[in-house]
Amino acid sequence: MASEKSEGVQSVTRALRLLTLLSQSDEGQRVSDLARDAGLAVSTAHRLLTTLEQSGFAQFAADEALWHVGRAAFSVGAAYTQRRNFIAPALPFLRRLRDQTRETANLGLLDDDQLVTVSQVESREIMRAISPPGGRVPVFCSGMGKAILATWTDDQIAAFAARRGFHPLTPRSHRSLDTAMEDIARVRDLGYAVDDEEHVTGLRCVAAVVQGPQGDAACAISVSGLAARLTPERIAVIGAQVKKAADDLMTALGGRA
Repeated sequence: MASEKSEGVQSVTRALRLLTLLSQSDEGQRVSDLARDAGLAVSTAHRLLTTLEQSGFAQFAADEALWHVGRAAFSVGAAYTQRRNFIAPALPFLRRLRDQTRETANLGLLDDDQLVTVSQVESREIMRAISPPGGRVPVFCSGMGKAILATWTDDQIAAFAARRGFHPLTPRSHRSLDTAMEDIARVRDLGYAVDDEEHVTGLRCVAAVVQGPQGDAACAISVSGLAARLTPERIAVIGAQVKKAADDLMTALGGRA
């Protein structure tokens, strides 16, 4: 019985891995490529994909011999978005920020101890800074992540750092609690956070927290762009704009500081 249960769990894990791989390609993927990337035999991958297809989570285009994400997967993702009922109300504020700054505006939240971008309004500039919706970033490398952390107590932040650690992505990423807490203190003082090339070299992000009805950090708003455009002088101006957008969204959601 235990062996059957283990095999069932393994099949679910493998199927979810294939579904994740499918979601990363707009053009569709061949079963051989999916099997290789998932570390599976082609026959195993095909069997799991067929099961996903029967449930509507995968779709096979016979004329191209390509697999795509199915309609049921979209429905599940849409249900998650609907549960986060601040995403739709945030869009007007994101568009306003995009138009004010001419940079990409983002909405993010903490999920499984990482910062996840859940909505985005892209810049109209030719050179754009884009971390697509669904992308995950270590919290201490993210402007939105740090804006959310700044609403926590120092002890909560220290416990989080001890549990999750620091996952530096660039030479400018935080690697110790001391430097992270100095940064958090600046966030609390200014009312906005800055990712100063800590996620990707050459990119900067300015973010502010949006608090919910219970005063908790519901989500965060940010503006991201090339470091050459988001100069230190401009960051102060954008910081005020991002903070106002976050405060306005908080009011629209019935939140409180």
